[in-house]
Amino acid sequence: MTLSALPDSPPASCRRDAASSCGQTPITVLGMGAAPPLSPEELPMPMQRLLAEADVLAGGERMLDAIPQGAEERVRLAAPLEKALRTIRDRHAAGRRVLVLADGDPLYFGIGATLVRALGAACVRILPQVSSLQAACARLGLPWHDVRSCSLHGRHGWQSLHTALRAGTPVCVLTDARYSPGVIARHLLDRGADWLRMAIFERMGAADEAGAVLSLDEAAVRPESGACATVLLLPHGRPRIPFPGMDHSRFARHAGLVTKRPVRAAALSLLRVEPHHVVWDIGSGSGAVALEAAALAWAGQVCAVERHAMRAIDIQHNRRLTGALNVDIRYGSAPDCLPGLPAPDRIFLGGGLGGRQGAQAEALLKALCAYLPAGGRLVAACVLLGSLHAALEFFHTLGWPLELECVQAAEARPLAGDIHLAAHNPAYLLAVEKPA
Repeated sequence: MTLSALPDSPPASCRRDAASSCGQTPITVLGMGAAPPLSPEELPMPMQRLLAEADVLAGGERMLDAIPQGAEERVRLAAPLEKALRTIRDRHAAGRRVLVLADGDPLYFGIGATLVRALGAACVRILPQVSSLQAACARLGLPWHDVRSCSLHGRHGWQSLHTALRAGTPVCVLTDARYSPGVIARHLLDRGADWLRMAIFERMGAADEAGAVLSLDEAAVRPESGACATVLLLPHGRPRIPFPGMDHSRFARHAGLVTKRPVRAAALSLLRVEPHHVVWDIGSGSGAVALEAAALAWAGQVCAVERHAMRAIDIQHNRRLTGALNVDIRYGSAPDCLPGLPAPDRIFLGGGLGGRQGAQAEALLKALCAYLPAGGRLVAACVLLGSLHAALEFFHTLGWPLELECVQAAEARPLAGDIHLAAHNPAYLLAVEKPA
């Protein structure tokens, strides 16, 4: 729907539905396009009529300043939105005609979706325009029905971007001053996502529109303009993603420390990782368990905790090697380094318990159990019998139900022109679930 084709009012059936469910004329949310007009004279007549009829006009500061006249009351939309939303809801309940101006399509990470959640669909009429995603794809000649979207604008954390990139399709990212194109490029380079290019569009539709398609290396050093940009991440090679059962012979591993594949498989089955989970790998070593957990928690997050600097560097190398974007590395000794990490749903305790007995082991286990929510699971891998005894004694004292497995495996190795099966050290896996 274009600005020149705006309906004067909703269809009759919609008006009846709105009247029965909402009791008032719906709030109108008007999309202004990727680059809205900055003066009333540029606006099409249907839009000028909507502005003239509005009792309350809401929008961002730039849009309201560009329309100096009209409406008895103005509501500026700025974070946090609670106060503005309360005003809009109150004015609408009082029977006043409310018009909300939005960039692009109001339902594409916009105020329209927020108002529908707060007031219900029957109380909101959406008049969309071309979104920033559509406009950016048009610049590239790229069909946008296969493009995934995420917004980092006004948000915290990278998980939505990591999840979107997993599919190997183009990803549209809405940015802000904190998550700028350069920051995004440097983050992805640090994670090893070298299969991507970055298209950057700023001030689309304006006379000084800027656009470029760059490698991540080029985008990482590009001067920042300060403008909020629409970014498209474009795969130009096959993405790397982690998977269970990876060949650890390719991993960097300090002093040969790595959890063997049969132990990883058994430990992950006991952890019961779900896609949205946050997983902690304490004493991560080479990061092998963390990297495979990242494949299972593909919509969540994995925190690899390691106190040895060289091993933490190994984890960083292996993260790049496997494309495990959602693995974060915390350098430090548990439990002292754990505050500030996202709350875990699952905890794997591998090297973290090695050598700890008595009070030391009890202090670590007690701290980890305190972080777990009800229903959260912890799996401890023990090679040393002293560590196994300390863990068993601790959980027996707590009275938590536990499972205990011993993994004994062997792998083929050449010998005398033939092969033989060389046994791995047995590993004991103790699994517990925190009672409600």
